[in-house]
Amino acid sequence: MPLLDPPLTPPPKLKLSRLRDIGWSVWDPIGLIGAGQKWSDEDCLPFADEYDSYLVQAAVRLRKGEAASEVASYLANIEVEYIGLGGPLQAALARAEKVIEAIQADTKLWTYPD
Repeated sequence: MPLLDPPLTPPPKLKLSRLRDIGWSVWDPIGLIGAGQKWSDEDCLPFADEYDSYLVQAAVRLRKGEAASEVASYLANIEVEYIGLGGPLQAALARAEKVIEAIQADTKLWTYPD
């Protein structure tokens, strides 16, 4: 009788709303949200997904075991080079490191099927 592969465990899912909470409160390199605002406020919804692709990429890379310093460099380069904000890379890196710390500290960022 042939051996069967064990059933695959479904991968965890990223809770985008939690990731947005982190991105908008800790990072927001363009400065789209004003003091006291949240990405989920009605007037912010048109651009709520502005940083999603960068933040998802960072979270997935961390989940796969990439070094936090590498992922922080990725976000800092997005800010300085890709978005084109320029400025000192050290300041962008400091912001990115805070994002990475917040992602790693969030125990409810990833959900698992029952």
